Amino acid sequence: MAFRYLEPRQYHKVARLIATRRTQREAFINEITQMLKQELDKAEIKAEIIGRPKHIYSIYNKMNRYAAQGRDFNDIHDLFAFRVLVDTIPDCYKALGTIHNLWHPIPEDFSDFIANPKDNGYQSLHTTVLCQGTTPLEIQIRTHEMHETADFGVAAHWRYKEGTNQDTEFEDKITWLRQLIEWQSDLGSEEFLESLKTDVFIDQVFVYTPKGEIKALPKGATPLDFAYRIHTELGHRCIGAKVNGRLVPLNYELKNSEIIDIMTAKVGRGPSLDWLNPDLGFVKTSHAREKIRQWFKKQERAQNIERGKQILDRELKRLDITITNIEETADLFNYESPDDFLAAIGYGGITPHQLALKLAIEPEETPAITKTVRSDKTTAAGIEVLGVGDLLTQLGRCCNPLPGDPIIGYITRSHGITVHRKDCVNVINVEDKRRLIDVNWGEVHDVYPVDIQIDAWDRVGLLRDITTVIAEAKVNISNMSTTYHNEVTSVFATIEIANMAQLTQLLSRIQGTRGIISATRVSQAKASLSS
Repeated sequence: MAFRYLEPRQYHKVARLIATRRTQREAFINEITQMLKQELDKAEIKAEIIGRPKHIYSIYNKMNRYAAQGRDFNDIHDLFAFRVLVDTIPDCYKALGTIHNLWHPIPEDFSDFIANPKDNGYQSLHTTVLCQGTTPLEIQIRTHEMHETADFGVAAHWRYKEGTNQDTEFEDKITWLRQLIEWQSDLGSEEFLESLKTDVFIDQVFVYTPKGEIKALPKGATPLDFAYRIHTELGHRCIGAKVNGRLVPLNYELKNSEIIDIMTAKVGRGPSLDWLNPDLGFVKTSHAREKIRQWFKKQERAQNIERGKQILDRELKRLDITITNIEETADLFNYESPDDFLAAIGYGGITPHQLALKLAIEPEETPAITKTVRSDKTTAAGIEVLGVGDLLTQLGRCCNPLPGDPIIGYITRSHGITVHRKDCVNVINVEDKRRLIDVNWGEVHDVYPVDIQIDAWDRVGLLRDITTVIAEAKVNISNMSTTYHNEVTSVFATIEIANMAQLTQLLSRIQGTRGIISATRVSQAKASLSS
């Protein structure tokens, strides 16, 4: 109910996607529960069945997680969730066979956490089936004891059976608790909580070392995450990986039952700062990220400061942002001195992604993007002038301001207010300063044209790869041209972007494409202010 009134647009958007009222969903669940109960009774399986429709807020959170992975609403297979509780482990597998015989299973959505328990002791069978032909159902099958552990944690029932594996089960749970304590001692409080969210309390994949040892990693983990899980030094020296004997990139997402072989350098060379860039997807676990940061922290402070300067200059150039006071910028990131700030960039405490977003706009000032639609008009939708909306405004074509950019308005004689970036040369050089007016980004609905330049070594398929990366980010290209000089191709494109976060993520992805020298935001040829 709070979600409905705090975020009414998002609430109704999810409600429309679900398309059925909660009462209808509950009636559907009661019907499925009866069908399932009858089939299990026929198979002589004593079971308790718990069915529930997921809350709209729960679905909204899952949509956000899926969006970060490039997936959409249609990939969510558990709008309806069921739990089947039985007495014994053999009954779990017998119930699974009965359910798969009743409804068609989706193979890629099956997980056996009974044979391969999670690190925290969680056990269950997870399967997704297509009920009545088209409706996906998530079903979890577990014993009552497994259900008690899932609800109340590793301390739920240490000695629930007399004389059977008491000490072993107890020790397994205490070992896991010891591991958590070790993580907390190694990490700060924020990093520890992040590691719990990303490394423990999500779905897992089970992979093998070349010697046949099984390792559990969070779903979406990469060969680098695997290397750091084996040993920190193995991660630092990693230069490549083979999966089932086949070379794969270091940001490859591991899948169940794969055999991972890490290739290492003979001489320790240390990790790359690019591994910490979330847009490139090299590491997904907090454990691996923290080990990489620790390596860079141990480097000499002077090296970190120099490296930080280079990264800062590169990001400012790439996003076409200028800063006039490094002390104020350091304070923006809660660092007492510029050197501390630059050193943090140098050892990865501040990532380029965080840098770009923070320099563009403070988080609490970030406009809420409630809808992204293509706009062929020059009207600056969502611009507030002195706190008043609905005035005639247009974006300056000379600098193409983007939500997140510091902006200012220029009062024209016949075309309302033209909105420019504050560092636009036409604003800086304007003679009549009285015609400048404060404006800010209000609630934004449209996408905005942004000019970018991509320099790359010329090769076959270059434009195809660039346009593929842009299309995968669901960004539209409204104009594109190329030039060629000394084996370097320069691609100039106008793309339609919703905000600064989307722009910096896209530029990072383009930068990671083979043969790309640089990908930066640029301004159009300077034009005079409308008069």
